[in-house]
Amino acid sequence: MTLAVIVQARMGSTRLPAKILEPLGFSSAILRCLDRCARIPDIDYVAVAVPSNEANDELAEEASDAGYLVVRGPEDDVLARYARAARETGADHILRVTGDHPFIDPDICHRVMALMSAAGADFACNDMPNHFPHGLQCEVFSSALLAEADKMASAPEDRGRVTSWMRARNDLRKACLVGPGGGFERLRWSLENAEDLDFCAAVYADLGEAAATITAAELAALCLRRPDLVRLNAMHVAEAPEIRAADINTEPVRFSLAA
Repeated sequence: MTLAVIVQARMGSTRLPAKILEPLGFSSAILRCLDRCARIPDIDYVAVAVPSNEANDELAEEASDAGYLVVRGPEDDVLARYARAARETGADHILRVTGDHPFIDPDICHRVMALMSAAGADFACNDMPNHFPHGLQCEVFSSALLAEADKMASAPEDRGRVTSWMRARNDLRKACLVGPGGGFERLRWSLENAEDLDFCAAVYADLGEAAATITAAELAALCLRRPDLVRLNAMHVAEAPEIRAADINTEPVRFSLAA
């Protein structure tokens, strides 16, 4: 069985244009994400699915120059873009990650993959329910299921969200890797607006290049030590994170498996 990570990314963003090329330390946000995806165990390919219009040429060049497979497709029909990328890789299964997750954790992604296999599931993720910090989410499914979704899904929201058609199907076996909860799910480690960029940049300013390989558990511990970092983008969550040291083990954060 072959497995490809496909990362969707584009330059267009109403909240933070060209955010994907913003520098985090000595590299761009998109390369931080792709480099982390390349460290996921048992991955055969890492590809980035980029819109085919001229506005995204710089992004495509950034990823291609770093050695990653770039597949171009429709900007608004992300499902079609994903299906095309899956065909290009020829992989049996796809791990979906979005390019605005510069702190995606390779171990968590691998555990979602392992859970899908162990549970005999058709679809696996780590956000049903979402108990992880925002920015660690991923999904795994077969290329055959993705091709079926591309053929059958017609609603605009299904074409734009890639997996909503799969998630809505009651006949599919689904599994979820359950996160720590306890307030950690209200942390924002993604890159969607200017305040998120402030947070991500501050982590790199604090840790230097060590931030490129920091684990989810280590980043959670940093947030406990540095509540000022958490406050940088806390206005974009429904409730400001309130995490006490007692809410986390002295051991690394434990993520439990549940189907």
